Parts: sequence; structure tokens; C-alpha cells
Amino acid sequence: MQPTNRPRTEFPFKPQRSGGNSIVKYVVMGVVGLIFLLILTQTTFLTIDPGEKGVIFKPFGEGIVKDYTYNQGFHVIMPWNTMYIYDVRLHEGFETMKVLSKNGLGINIDLTYRYKPIADKIALLHDEIGKDYKEKIIIPEIRSATREVIGKYLPEELYSSKRESIQDEIYERTKKAISDKYVDLDAVLIRNVVLPKTLQAAIERKLKEEQSSLEYEYRLEKERKEAQRRIIEAQAKADANKILNASLTDKILKDKGIEATTDLAKSANTKVVIIGGKDGLPLILGNQ
Repeated sequence: MQPTNRPRTEFPFKPQRSGGNSIVKYVVMGVVGLIFLLILTQTTFLTIDPGEKGVIFKPFGEGIVKDYTYNQGFHVIMPWNTMYIYDVRLHEGFETMKVLSKNGLGINIDLTYRYKPIADKIALLHDEIGKDYKEKIIIPEIRSATREVIGKYLPEELYSSKRESIQDEIYERTKKAISDKYVDLDAVLIRNVVLPKTLQAAIERKLKEEQSSLEYEYRLEKERKEAQRRIIEAQAKADANKILNASLTDKILKDKGIEATTDLAKSANTKVVIIGGKDGLPLILGNQ
């Protein structure tokens, strides 16, 4: 059986690839490039402002870089790394507490405290504590020190005479407690102390009476010193007169009288000098 030669069917045209695939490709590449550019803009290029320092975290490396901090200015980091920025300037905080005094009386007290992170230790601060170090470290230690210190004093001491020493003691205790936490405490100040009204009135009366007593003692002491001064002055005059009387003789008095008469005789005023007056001294008459 002979094979039959069938003619092949020829298509009049070949199908062409659509240009839409190329457009989609370019659009996808553009979107990816834009996203990549945004990522680089946000994470690779950054600026640290004045008063700030940065610490970097490398997830594919050593983690927090603990031996280096970034200073203010423009920096470039890899997009997969993270920069944590700390404000290392002096900060101010406020705290209001109710504490018990030595005799168990409740006292409301307002404190102001100033603090800042240690600039070259912020990497350790971030690694061990974090950016919320104020809430974790400073506030609890301030409160603890305040309760301990005020619990040793009576309300009137806090209200008046011991106020400065109390706030100094709170400062020293708190500073010592946070000394190894990479934070520096600059000052602790007692802004206000609120006592029960009856106790406050009693303390104010007591202080007023003490002030009056001190004023009276001051006046007495002043009078005593004035009396002593007058006694010393009178005694000095008496001693001077005694010495002067002992040194004056009749001859010295006559010589002094003659000297005085000679000086008067030289003046332009009209006078009459009579020689041989009492005790042998000249007698001087005026214009009359």
C-alpha cells in the first residue's frame, strides 16, 4: 500500500508576541525600584540632631555595638541595621508623693529632679535598660529614697529648718543607687510641702514665737554690748585724765600759759595784756 502524500496546511501569518508583557515588566521594575529607594531614604541616610547621640543595632552582626556611639550630624548605615537615638541633654522631671514622717503623719511633697544619660554609655544603657530608663530606674529610686529620708524627720523639721539637708540626703541616696545604671543625677529639689492645716498652723505659731524670742534676745544682747562699750569708754577717759593730771606741774602750766598769751598777742584783735596776774600768768582782756 502506497502512502498518500497529503499537502500540508500553510497558515497565512505567524502569531506575534504582545508588547504588553514588556510594559508590565517595566512597571514592576519601577515599583520595586521606588520601594527600594524609599527604604534607602528612610533607613540608610539619617541625621542626628544637636544634643543627641546614636547607638546602632546590627541584626546580622554583633547586635548592639557597645564600644561606639554616633555623634550629631549626617550618617549612612546599611538598611537592615537600626539606629537608636538618645537625647543626652539635661532633662527635668516632677514627682508628687505622699509619705509618712517620723511620727506617722502623712505629708504631701512635690519634687523636681534633673538627670541625663551618660553620653558615652548609651549603648550599655540601651542594651541593659532601654529608652524608658526614667520609668524603670529614676522614678522608683527617687520615691524609695524620699520615703526613707523623710521617715526619719518630724514634720516641722521638713517644713522649716531641715529642708535643705533633707533634699541633699534624698539626692545623695538616689545618685548612689543609680550610679551603675549609666544615668547621671544632677539635682533633687523639694518644691513644695503640704501638711494638714491644723499642724501647719501650729508650726507657724511656734516658729513665730521662736522668732520673737530670738528678736528679744538680740535686743538684750545689743543693749548689753552698748552698756559694756560705754563703761569701757568712761574708764578710758578716767584713765586718760588720771595720767594727764599726774603729768601736769605748775611750771608746765605756766609755760603753756605764756605760749598761749604770745599767740594771742600776735592776733589782729584788740586786747589788753596785764603782766603779773594770778599765779604769775599774764591776764588778757578783750576789746572791752
